[in-house]
Amino acid sequence: MSLATRRMSRRRFGHILAGIVVATPTMAIGQASKIRRIGVLEPGMPETPDQILTQAEPLRELGWVEDQNLIVERRYGKEEREALQPLAEELVRARVEIIVTAGTPATLATKQATTTIPIVFRYAGDAVRSGLIASLARPGGNVTGYSGESTELTAKQLSLLKELLPQLRRVGILEPVGNPYFRQLLSQFQQDCQSLGFEAVSVEITPASKIDAVIAELVRQHAEALVVPSQGAAAQHGLEIVETATKYGLLTMSNTDYKLGALITYSPTSDEQSRIRAYHIDRILRGAKPADLPVRQPTRFVLVINLKTAKALGLGIPKELLLRADEVIQ
Repeated sequence: MSLATRRMSRRRFGHILAGIVVATPTMAIGQASKIRRIGVLEPGMPETPDQILTQAEPLRELGWVEDQNLIVERRYGKEEREALQPLAEELVRARVEIIVTAGTPATLATKQATTTIPIVFRYAGDAVRSGLIASLARPGGNVTGYSGESTELTAKQLSLLKELLPQLRRVGILEPVGNPYFRQLLSQFQQDCQSLGFEAVSVEITPASKIDAVIAELVRQHAEALVVPSQGAAAQHGLEIVETATKYGLLTMSNTDYKLGALITYSPTSDEQSRIRAYHIDRILRGAKPADLPVRQPTRFVLVINLKTAKALGLGIPKELLLRADEVIQ
């Protein structure tokens, strides 16, 4: 077989995802003749049509096309944690074949609602310590997915802040009320701060919190920087949090979306997250058991530095850090 033919074969018949070959659209459509039904439980507000299209792209590449061979039942908690359990039970009654969840609380609620329907979480905290799975390699039960946040990620974020401003002393974090995983993350955050010579400052936040008052409390406690968590109310108000913190002169670090405008964003790639989620869904629809599908963790990260935010803070960015950035926003 010629080199050109081999290249065409690879493009047509396969994708490599974390060392695993998965089916392409042509193969998948041929194998997925009947209509399948999955559920989605999001803790936040309803997604826009563009967001839904973007997230669905890896599934389309595998041959699963909504309104053709796939029906998707979507439910949104609208940042009300108490709504997650009844919504999960509603999806169970809808007789979906898989429930895709986002975040630890939504996944825990779904796990409580069913022990038989496969659950795929598209991100969660420490899935083992949260009780979602037995281990990353052998999840057991009916749950698998992508554990996009880890204690190592938090440590890396803090080390970047120290590199940026060696004299930094007090680092704040917002504590989403009612998130069981975050208590574990906060404990690790405090340990990591201590190991780097920082003092940790935490302030609670709820969906009803006034962001200006929350940031003002961090400033009152002499925080100089803020790590913006990706859970609960902190995620819901991410843009306002970053803008307000910058107004108060706090350095901001995000591990989610660079569009929030944080000074530094260090996060797993959204593309990797989406493809791993699609891979798990595809495998389960074809007969695999969640217990046999390892929970994946990030292997690729992006570092984004926002010079516009740096200018607003009157802060210079070391050249060495700029050279390492995957993207610099002017």
